[in-house]
Amino acid sequence: MPLLTLLLINAAVSAVAFVALWLIGLRLKDVSFVDAWWGVGMALIAWATLVQSGATPHGVLLTGLCTVWAARLGGYLLWRWRRQGPDRRYVTMMHYAETQRGWGFAKASALLVFALQYLLQFVVALPVQLGQPIAAPLGGLAIAGTVLALVGIGFESLGDWQLVRFKAQPANAGKVLDTGLWRYTRHPNYFGDACVWWGLYLIAAETGLGAWALPGPVLITVLLTRWSGVPTVEGRMRRKRPDYEAYVARTSGFVPWFPKA
Repeated sequence: MPLLTLLLINAAVSAVAFVALWLIGLRLKDVSFVDAWWGVGMALIAWATLVQSGATPHGVLLTGLCTVWAARLGGYLLWRWRRQGPDRRYVTMMHYAETQRGWGFAKASALLVFALQYLLQFVVALPVQLGQPIAAPLGGLAIAGTVLALVGIGFESLGDWQLVRFKAQPANAGKVLDTGLWRYTRHPNYFGDACVWWGLYLIAAETGLGAWALPGPVLITVLLTRWSGVPTVEGRMRRKRPDYEAYVARTSGFVPWFPKA
């Protein structure tokens, strides 16, 4: 199958899913659940590619790892949304669009949330698309990528678990988590996420064609460190946690490292 046809089919499958999610959002008047689709949608793209390309060694490996990552992340974010309710970021975004731009909820959610995430998701998922069509034996690069992806899944899973456990203790209200993985990086969940996609890129790059998927891991790293990840969390934490500035001063911002004295 021509590569362009494969990508167009993937784009169509993903578009149908996002339209369905948008309709659900209209009914709920809440779009926060879309975060849970971020990983699941990439797994859907990976499986759509596998069906079209056949079970190549790299394709099976990429799809399997992506599915494990997506199931863990999607399940966690869905649980968090069900437990905590609407995300304040999306509530603020919708309120601004409606009051300052005069957009209705349907238009604001379609353009600012679902259409935007549709485009970003498709680009980030390039490794699981371009790394599958060419059949080649697995080599050292695929092994290195698999190790990096598994480390990333484990790292972000442990970081999220430590954070949930910390917040569950009433005595920790208003405090900053600075133990466990959070002692070595302020964002172990985001660092783990980046490791997963750089690992998937290494696996894809071994096929040759997959090397062109570089925009995927670059984009997710930029999103996590410069846009929707680190900046939004740290801005809120600085406003609400008086001890956070001291935590920032001694703790690595992204890549784990030993804290400063």
